[in-house]
Amino acid sequence: MNNAILSRAKNCFLNNAMLTTEQKNNALIKMAESLVANCQNILEANKKDIAEATHLSPVMQDRLLLTAERVTAMADGIRQVALLPDPVGKVLNTYTHQNGMKICKISVPFGVVAVIFESRPNVAADTAALTLKSGNVCVLRGGKESYNSCTQIVASLKNGLKNAGLPEDYINYIEDRSRESANMLMTANGYVDLLIPRGGAGLIKACVNNATVPCIETGTGICHIYIDEFANLEKALNIVENAKTSRPSVCNAQEVCLVNKSVAKEFLPKLKERLVGARINNGLKPVELRLCEQSLNIIDGTPASDTDFDTEFLDYILAVKIVDNAYDAIKHIQAHSTHHSEAIITENEQNANLFITLIDSAAVYVNASTRFTDGGEFGGGAEIGISTQKLHARGPMGLNELTTYKYVIRGNGQTR
Repeated sequence: MNNAILSRAKNCFLNNAMLTTEQKNNALIKMAESLVANCQNILEANKKDIAEATHLSPVMQDRLLLTAERVTAMADGIRQVALLPDPVGKVLNTYTHQNGMKICKISVPFGVVAVIFESRPNVAADTAALTLKSGNVCVLRGGKESYNSCTQIVASLKNGLKNAGLPEDYINYIEDRSRESANMLMTANGYVDLLIPRGGAGLIKACVNNATVPCIETGTGICHIYIDEFANLEKALNIVENAKTSRPSVCNAQEVCLVNKSVAKEFLPKLKERLVGARINNGLKPVELRLCEQSLNIIDGTPASDTDFDTEFLDYILAVKIVDNAYDAIKHIQAHSTHHSEAIITENEQNANLFITLIDSAAVYVNASTRFTDGGEFGGGAEIGISTQKLHARGPMGLNELTTYKYVIRGNGQTR
């Protein structure tokens, strides 16, 4: 990869900053239409990726898989972004200086946003939509597993821009799969204004450790659910089943279940029946329960290793640990969390508030599944990633998180 793509992206940003909301929304609609119109070609390309992905686990293959319904969902996500308020040019604060100057704090785009991602091809469409609406230009660098799919998706999106009368360089795709191309994006000072990694712990760590451009730490999700002594156990079973099995390959899926010792003898056999026995009877893949020593005294399962409570499995695997009380659960989460999403299941308001106050994660739930940590579910349309850091964004990153701000000062000859 050379600097030509980055140079075009940087130059294109200057034009994007002048686009009206109507122009951006029209382009988004055209992009969605082009995506649907090219659905068959996208699916044929995806078949090639799936055929070459024999090294991936079934849940990771599902992450890569596209269907007509999923392509339609991508298009619908773009249309939803078109319906959202324009985040650019909002007056965030105003101040009148004693000398008469008017000082305004105004939201503005970052510029060129680079996204390095792995096997989820929908990231290309989500990113393109969010960056265009927020006044940015995107540079996409996908993984080798999704190469054919992303090539067709990006071609469709560029065709939508063309149909809207806009330059295709608002969306840029790096076809080079080498490590050098990723490293170049990480160190493209003067070209890349913000870097967002989307993928596993290895990719995120590489970007955070090696990037010399501003980088957002995203996504690694060792998500905990604590079953309190005051939990409604049927509610808890439903939530854990959803958080673990609805789509285990995503970062908001549950990886650890903490169970209060007061309810463990009643809850754990029910948990095993729900996640193992009932799933086998229904022809579904059972969840492997990796159990602490105390849990093994109640139900059968795989003994938990030293690393199981620090692992993002992204599979049908759940680490289970018995804790003494809410404080003990909170202490465990503080020691092992990746600060993504944590939940408490309880009918006790005091324990719920304690959990909310002391858990330092981007999303903290009371009596709900961690699977809701998502830009669309949080009302922000699609998302470009879930930030697990605190600056400048935290949690699902949508349109507003893809803007920064500047101060505009209007005077009449004032000097200091």
